[in-house]
Amino acid sequence: MTSSPLFDYLQLRLQQHQPRKVQQPDLAEAGVLVALTDEERPQVVLTRRAVHLSTHKGEVAFPGGKRDPDDQSIIVTALREAEEEVALARSRVRVLGELDQVVSRFGYLVTPVLGLIPAQEPLIANPGELDAVFKVPLSHFQLPPSRYFESGHIRIPSYDFDGFHIWGLTAMMIAEMMNHLWDCDIPYKV
Repeated sequence: MTSSPLFDYLQLRLQQHQPRKVQQPDLAEAGVLVALTDEERPQVVLTRRAVHLSTHKGEVAFPGGKRDPDDQSIIVTALREAEEEVALARSRVRVLGELDQVVSRFGYLVTPVLGLIPAQEPLIANPGELDAVFKVPLSHFQLPPSRYFESGHIRIPSYDFDGFHIWGLTAMMIAEMMNHLWDCDIPYKV
């Protein structure tokens, strides 16, 4: 694959950023794919989990999930889950690297994996897991958040887009990415 302005920009920014690694080896691992469309005005791929699921039902999330014992790396986990959830072939993702790890409220160590996909890549929501797959312009996350979720010492941004509410761990990962890679100043506390 040839280089692109977005790929070159992100590769340079990732070289300048040391992703946070959480040192809690007893946690189960999960990987999510932060897929951006490779175009002048990139978009972020997100999903809405199906309402019939036992956990996270109806929540907006990145494609991803729990690491299987057979997964050779967390990158493999993120790519496998994206293929299962939105029919995104692994060969269509240009992986750039890992972003800051976070711990979910359910005790998973979540590693976001940043990758670029072709702008017009067809994505199909797996109805067994998802109600929707959609794209949000990256520029939407450069605007101030719609509101904040606050509880005790936690303050996490949330975003509204086209009837979807993006909050929680997903919104936090987006804010961290925007702050580190696009020099935004989105305040949050965890």
